[in-house]
Amino acid sequence: MSRICKSILRNGINVITEEMTDIGSVTIGVWVKIGSRHEDASECGISHFIEHLLFKGTKRRSAINIVKEIESVGGILNAFTGREYTCFYVKVLSKDISLAIDLLSDILINSRFADKEIEKERCVILQEIKMVEDTPDDLVHDIFFKAILKGHPMGRPILGEIQNINSIKRKDIISYFKRFYNSDRIIITAAGNLKHKEITRLLNTSFGRVERMSIDKHVSTPVFHPCVMLKKRNLEQVHLCLGVPTLPQSHPDRYKLYLLNTMLGGGMSSRLFQEIREKRGLAYSVYSYLNLHQDIGSLVVYAGTSSDDFANVVKLIIKEFVELSKGLERKELTMAKEQLIGNMMIGLESSDNRMTKLAKDEIYFKKVVPLDEIISNIKRVTTPSLRSVAMKVLNPDASTLVAIGRVNKGGLPGVFRGKIFYGLGKDIQKH
Repeated sequence: MSRICKSILRNGINVITEEMTDIGSVTIGVWVKIGSRHEDASECGISHFIEHLLFKGTKRRSAINIVKEIESVGGILNAFTGREYTCFYVKVLSKDISLAIDLLSDILINSRFADKEIEKERCVILQEIKMVEDTPDDLVHDIFFKAILKGHPMGRPILGEIQNINSIKRKDIISYFKRFYNSDRIIITAAGNLKHKEITRLLNTSFGRVERMSIDKHVSTPVFHPCVMLKKRNLEQVHLCLGVPTLPQSHPDRYKLYLLNTMLGGGMSSRLFQEIREKRGLAYSVYSYLNLHQDIGSLVVYAGTSSDDFANVVKLIIKEFVELSKGLERKELTMAKEQLIGNMMIGLESSDNRMTKLAKDEIYFKKVVPLDEIISNIKRVTTPSLRSVAMKVLNPDASTLVAIGRVNKGGLPGVFRGKIFYGLGKDIQKH
């Protein structure tokens, strides 16, 4: 049994909670509506840099004391940066809510941004970037978004780039933090064994001190640039991403996108997994995922395969795009609905995922979207309506292909040949 409540702190911060009486934990998240898409070219990576630095000491606590305090009660304190938001969250037993809120408010309000910590964390982030560069099945996704969103902040890596991270100074960090980490951009969500009034009282005492100010940050709408980018590397596998533009996060047809992705590459029973891995043995890992934002979206397929099978795998992905656009059996749609609903309900048994849902609902819909409404909309999708969306979205002519490894153009589907240019050097690309 759960109950959702919403309040506004005295400085305008929205607080949304969900009481889950049958569990013992609470997860509290502070969501700041600032991410990599809000960064100028010279600021690339600064949101992620700030995320790291907020754990490196406050006026009251050293970095080690922050860690010790949360771990002394068995809790978890962490954060992540996305393209449209940054989240700082803590998970504790319900008896430790007061400590959790005190820790979160301390790092958000009282962080020192000491020079010594900035330099240490700069080194850590540079190693993080290099780790991604040494992991091609991670790197290919960054390259894909850089290619398809050519020149737009949304296409830049969230971690930043080495040149930018080396050039960011303390004054840049403090200026950016003061301008954008304010009450107008903050949402606080919590889920678990809690009482809304008590949470709100504690948050008013702590986060009520966050300055209220409104500084607009112009954000342009990205434009997709279908292209092919092949990066030659001496790897055992070719890692590829093949994707197409879709609808944005809040579009009424998003439920059809969820189902489309589930059938295409959302599990072991999906078309791509069965066709490419189970039937032909051409890949160990093959899947699809949705990347949906406020004003754009994309559906991306990843696969890791041999150099000899690269072109064949690309052909099979395009083939499934075409086949799904032609239609599907009602039985397959029914199975996808049950899979999607089941996965969602199982995932929402945790306070972490409930907290995240509350925040994303507020960010993208300005309201809580009830589970009954989501389930009803999924069940309402028909095969003709799904085919209509598939025909619009799964368009090979609008697709982008990015691959890393011992790649060559031989045998690629005709839809890509006009987009490919072979030059000298390691990188082969044409936009």
